Amino acid sequence: MTRAVDLGVHIGTGAPGPLDAITDVAGVRVGHTTIVRGNGPLRVGEGPVRTGVTVVVPCEDVGQRLVFAGCHRLNGNGELTGLEWVRESGVLTSPIALTNTHSVGVVHDALIAAQVRSQPIGEVSWSLPVVGETWDGVLNDVNGMHVQPSHVFAALTSASGGPVAEGNVGGGTGMICHEFKGGIGTASRVVGAAGAIWTVGVLVQANYGTRARLSVAGVPVGLEIGVSEVPAPPDDDHLAGTGSIIAVVATDAPLLPHQCERLAQRAGLGVARMGGVGANTSGDLFIAFSTANADLPLASDHDEAAPVTTVRMLPNSATSALFEGVVDATEEAILNALVAAQTMTGRDGITAYALPHDRLQDAMRAYGRR
Repeated sequence: MTRAVDLGVHIGTGAPGPLDAITDVAGVRVGHTTIVRGNGPLRVGEGPVRTGVTVVVPCEDVGQRLVFAGCHRLNGNGELTGLEWVRESGVLTSPIALTNTHSVGVVHDALIAAQVRSQPIGEVSWSLPVVGETWDGVLNDVNGMHVQPSHVFAALTSASGGPVAEGNVGGGTGMICHEFKGGIGTASRVVGAAGAIWTVGVLVQANYGTRARLSVAGVPVGLEIGVSEVPAPPDDDHLAGTGSIIAVVATDAPLLPHQCERLAQRAGLGVARMGGVGANTSGDLFIAFSTANADLPLASDHDEAAPVTTVRMLPNSATSALFEGVVDATEEAILNALVAAQTMTGRDGITAYALPHDRLQDAMRAYGRR
């Protein structure tokens, strides 16, 4: 798997973590299930299938640990379920799953089923999982409902720390970004704040943007590699480039919910630096969480006798370095999705072409950025 740094392309001035991935935040795990089968004309319910599921697990025993979280909406033509409770409670109580637009329901139900399975027999509890989506219907038989609970369970079972697969994997399998093949991407930054070292990591499902606006480290790559050179996939509704992006931000810095919300908001600046504008039909939704207090138990909402809990937090004056890290990591995560993705042909012979690595390097070199 090729990444931006392998091509000599560097984003910002900050240092990445050892893996340059969201899993640089200790305890965070990522899993994918990729579903690819069939070729030729679209037959709804049969294929071709180009889709999948990605899960981000914040920590062990999520839902029982204190994981503060916040969220932000750049443009709301999309879905990231469970955000009202995140806003209300300030905590994340489930893994985060990413899939296609028409599979949100089955993935949501499967996350609940997985939680029920993990509990003692007969125990009754509630769950409001966080599930995000972007539209893969250009390449995928999206109305065929091919994602099943077993795919979600497999992604959860395979979730691990370490390097994260990118590009045409999991929920990003059928995605298109800036009219190139898109998908899953990740990156991280290590920053100093309040006399300590912290990590911020970002994972994106990138499925947005027009070619002409694509920018990498300030270089107008989309203008250098236009659709006359690398064709864009046809768009049935003539709204090319107006799809969506989901960003998941993780940090080990001790942040309270309002600070996590501010962190999530900065992901939008990384999207903008790559050329995203939050178009009318785009679902640009971001969630951020902190694992710093996950060693503390999450008191039951029905436990009125729960004791006072002492938590750690950074002062607001120390958060700017984290903000910068999120912006840079988001920009690089999107670029990594583009660089890792491979050309894919989906339904009806429609092809989404990969960003050509040599031409990206040419463009960066021409502007003195490599």
